[in-house]
Amino acid sequence: MALLVQKFGGTSVASVSHIQKVAERIIAAKAEGHDVVVVVSAMGEQTDTLDALAREVDFYEREARREIDVLLSTGEQVTIALLSMVLMKLGCAAKSYTGGQIRILTDDAHTRARILEVETQNLRADIEANIVPVVAGFQGVNERGEITTIGRGGSDTTAVALAAVLKADECQIFTDVEGVFTTDPRIVEGARCLERITFEEMLELASLGSRVLHSRAVEFASKYQVPIRVLSSFGQSAGTLITNEDPKMEQPVISGIAFTRDEAKLTVLGVKDIPGIASRILGPVSDANIEVDMIVQNVAADKSTDFTFTVRRDDYQEAMDILKKVAKDIDAREVSGDNKIAKLSLVGVGMRSHAGVATRMFRILAKESINIQMISTSEIKISVVIDEKYLELAARTLHTAFELSVENGNLA
Repeated sequence: MALLVQKFGGTSVASVSHIQKVAERIIAAKAEGHDVVVVVSAMGEQTDTLDALAREVDFYEREARREIDVLLSTGEQVTIALLSMVLMKLGCAAKSYTGGQIRILTDDAHTRARILEVETQNLRADIEANIVPVVAGFQGVNERGEITTIGRGGSDTTAVALAAVLKADECQIFTDVEGVFTTDPRIVEGARCLERITFEEMLELASLGSRVLHSRAVEFASKYQVPIRVLSSFGQSAGTLITNEDPKMEQPVISGIAFTRDEAKLTVLGVKDIPGIASRILGPVSDANIEVDMIVQNVAADKSTDFTFTVRRDDYQEAMDILKKVAKDIDAREVSGDNKIAKLSLVGVGMRSHAGVATRMFRILAKESINIQMISTSEIKISVVIDEKYLELAARTLHTAFELSVENGNLA
């Protein structure tokens, strides 16, 4: 018998009939002898609907964030009540809980709060009494009892947090896909569902564009050693287990390819190569809460430098406006930009013991006449910025070249 935390996303609970199927899956797990704690998201596109209402009000001052949290948190409250009712109707004892009722304690950062502590008294009492606790994901309360939300993907983080404090055997994330694929199967026909992947690899994939899991949830799972299984609400496959690297197993060189179109590049040309210049360029950008990703600095023979970095595409125009003002202050020659780029990344813990992956990647892209504009590497990742129009060609070509359609095919 195991203790399972099962999280069901918005597509899994999009209607009462969907919720019925979720309830049947929970009851099946109980029938196998498992204890189950459930975390749910809002139904379907409900969070987007609530967000659209807030946008109609058109008031974005800081004090509005508290009220936005109050608004957005209602979506999950609907789901926990409906699912609990369906479970009870089917003869399974259940009880719904908001984040505040469980007391998922967070910091004060409304709309993007971080979980600090989770009380388990009610949950453990329900488990002992053979009651299924149904918990609202995405939300908590601060020290003053005010409702907070923990950002997009927050229900995943809630589920992992509960699994950590309850010392669950597994945190199961039910979604609309079979598991974690080698790349986006909508783009690459031969994409394969992985049986197993490490926390490190999943964290890289999540942060680099894979939308299966939120990176904060993976960080939490890695920190507290919570095995995560990603699987479909609509099928019976075993899904993908996300866990520690097994030193006894030979790891594939490349486990997956992640990519994102949400990229833009900005360059400040003709900057003086002096200490502190990077801070003077990026400081105002950071002050505007614009996240900078990749950075490249090229120093010319005349001691001037071109400073290039990437931001999310939605932040492109604001960052460009900021840089034009900065350029005047630092006496730069000009500012240029490109919001039609994409980032593509190879990820695999096997890179640690296999040299030449970057060279092979660059050679493959060159054969397709795909120019690399920027490069970033880590121990288990290689990322490149390319023209957006070549993204799908690059993904398909690299997936084939590294034989990702075949298990362990890229070890050779």
